[in-house]
Amino acid sequence: MKRPSLPLSGVKVVDFGQYIAGPAVAMVLADLGAIVVHIDPPSGPLWDSPANATLNRNKLIVEIDLKTEEGLSQAQALVAEADIVVENFRPGVLSRLGIDFTALRKVRPELITVSIPGFASNDQLRREWRAFEAVIAASSGVFTDMGLDRVLMGVIPYFSPLPLASAYGTMLAASAAVLALQARERSGIGDHIEAPLVCAVMEALAYNACLVENFPPRYTGHRSREIAQRREANLPLNLSYQSVQDLHDPFYRNSGYMCKDGRMFSIACAGHKVHIKRCLQALGLYDELVSEGLVEQMDHYLALPLPKYWHDEITTRMKAVFLTRTSEEWERIFRESRIAGSPQRSLKEWMSNEHATAAGVVVEVDDPVFGRMTQPGPMAWLEETGEMMLNPAPRKWVAFDEAIAALSAIPVRRPPARPARASSGWLDGVRVLDLSNVIAGPHTAYYLARFGAEVIKIDPALPLYNCSWTVSMGMVNMCGKHSALVDIASPGGRKVFERLVKSVDVIVWNATDQEVKRKGLHLEGLKALNPDVIFCQVDCFSGVRGGPRSDDPGYDDIAQAATGIMLRFGGSPESPEEHAHYGTIDALGAYSAALGIAAALYQKGRTGHVGRPRTSLSALSGLLQVPFCYDYAGRDPFDEPAGPDAKGYNALARLYRTASGRTLMLNAVESDLPRLAQVEGLEGLGDVPAEDRATFLSTAMEKASAEDWLSRLTAADIGAAICENIDAIRSANSRPADGTPGTDRGSYSFSIYRDHPSGHTVTQLDPYAIRSEAGKVYALSPAEKYGASTRRLLRSFQYTEADIDALIAAGNISESWSHEYLPT
Repeated sequence: MKRPSLPLSGVKVVDFGQYIAGPAVAMVLADLGAIVVHIDPPSGPLWDSPANATLNRNKLIVEIDLKTEEGLSQAQALVAEADIVVENFRPGVLSRLGIDFTALRKVRPELITVSIPGFASNDQLRREWRAFEAVIAASSGVFTDMGLDRVLMGVIPYFSPLPLASAYGTMLAASAAVLALQARERSGIGDHIEAPLVCAVMEALAYNACLVENFPPRYTGHRSREIAQRREANLPLNLSYQSVQDLHDPFYRNSGYMCKDGRMFSIACAGHKVHIKRCLQALGLYDELVSEGLVEQMDHYLALPLPKYWHDEITTRMKAVFLTRTSEEWERIFRESRIAGSPQRSLKEWMSNEHATAAGVVVEVDDPVFGRMTQPGPMAWLEETGEMMLNPAPRKWVAFDEAIAALSAIPVRRPPARPARASSGWLDGVRVLDLSNVIAGPHTAYYLARFGAEVIKIDPALPLYNCSWTVSMGMVNMCGKHSALVDIASPGGRKVFERLVKSVDVIVWNATDQEVKRKGLHLEGLKALNPDVIFCQVDCFSGVRGGPRSDDPGYDDIAQAATGIMLRFGGSPESPEEHAHYGTIDALGAYSAALGIAAALYQKGRTGHVGRPRTSLSALSGLLQVPFCYDYAGRDPFDEPAGPDAKGYNALARLYRTASGRTLMLNAVESDLPRLAQVEGLEGLGDVPAEDRATFLSTAMEKASAEDWLSRLTAADIGAAICENIDAIRSANSRPADGTPGTDRGSYSFSIYRDHPSGHTVTQLDPYAIRSEAGKVYALSPAEKYGASTRRLLRSFQYTEADIDALIAAGNISESWSHEYLPT
């Protein structure tokens, strides 16, 4: 399993994880070259699933009984060899079994320990709950606030089988572990990291959870307006699927348009300066619509949403045109026109798709149990060594002696301890240039800022995207950054840009290879400017290798459409739905990019070699669908829960309406049945045939309130949660901004900025998902107005006031896109 050129080669990991998040953290570290020993109990993994073949690839598996003296001694011997130890039990469980992270780090301060509990260890109310994926989702608004379509159709709350919390927890914890690892190279000190899954999923919902008081109505689309109007008029939210789809922006129609072959085609062209025009030209509608009065907006930055007449007229005509060609023909046309679109495909189709296989977004592994398996490919990689990650070693069961020999064959790395100093961030002194847009790229740099990185955000002198896609989303991902507006295509702007590139340690950009080369940031071009800079690239479709779609533009929704997420959520090829209003994959891409950057920084610190980290939204779709993202001969049908009628996995793990009108997520397993049947009100459940349990439980749940059921079930150590909504969560967990990151405030934490630079009162989620003992996590300043730091930045490069004024007059730079921060 040795792959000496990979960035984490020589890093030793012991993985106590079970279910998804813990094993997945160790998996991505193993993919990047770490040697990993995974520990299972003698009875085998707690979650018996073919997905374990993916989660444990590139690992040695040893079965150890921690409840015996011999087993504990073996586990301690393995840990003594490790650089990183990972676990995802409830707080205190592993310590009670004899693996005490605090004690271990006193003996070995260079050790990095990672805990991924369901709820935060400082959450006194919930820390002992059985935090299954669905329990966390229900508690955190995932089943109520991740789909405007579902609100309009009256399907609230709803169930989703995507392990959103575990996916986000994986990339947050993995990136934090490697950031701590690279910081250890300088300080000699390791760290203890806690990354609660509930906090991870809240970070996934950061854009949905941001509240701007007196938010200008122009930023709300037709779906949000319909919801508000119906609630104000006390009208039911019971629209049909098709009626809801027709409220989508015609240029950002997530579900898509029906094509000649009966397949839906999803498009995402809204918001961009030229994409709408390209779309209408590709459809052959542009000239006729302009002749009828659809005047091009001179200032696309302010043009949203479409007036209702044009919204309906364009939607009708686009429907008709899409029916004239097949979805594959439209895929080709959209690619040639450089606009984002994709046929709606199922996960099974995606896993055998020409692009997915050619690019290495999926890989083949010879598993000892299932034989030749298709699995998700690498999720973060370095361009120089990614090819080595395309042939993962299958999981391998070994005896303890072989496992300890594999670890001890690599010398324990003990970086020299430095003199003690005040707590500092893992990235203090690191300077980041953020060239990116929308969510995935900007969110990467936003995440790095909380650990001390200085981030300079560069945007065009004239806006490329409208204010909804910039200022509105920037309320979250511009926090802690300096903003400058520079036209890097102009002579004067290019000089500013090149000086910036020469001054930074890391560059982040969400762009395709074509765009990167065009801007001179490909390998050779960047070497000429700054050979020491780490360039991180995020896009929609890339993999380690090139494929037919590698250079296709795309956003979160396009990745969802291409990889099967929308078909799963919608339930059928005729009714695909976007999963989430914002951010199912986008912010996950940010944390994956941060993992790549951390690995590149570690490699550079160890070897001096400068790598180019990459990730893509389609590559990460495999992590989001990991419970069912595999295929092999004889696999069960792809029939996991899907669609608006799905209430859960089975009678013991599903949504139930209670007497109080609130919905409870029950999350029990078969082995819980004896205790479940002793809960007050559920006596006799043990005698009910499996096929009648749902009826029995539905009747029982209607006889008590959700609060009563939650109390009874958690007292019996049965997984359960009330379906909460984000408004209530935010209201109960907000405080005036106090300069702290919220890591001390349990599972939920928001700050209220009454003096926000926008002039509005803004309440937003704190940067709190990563809690570290040694490294400092910083509270971030609110997002400044775009361009607010332009002049200050140029002064730092010794430009005079006259020089700056001349560049502004020439349009090479700008200090603002509009008079108002949030244009009304």
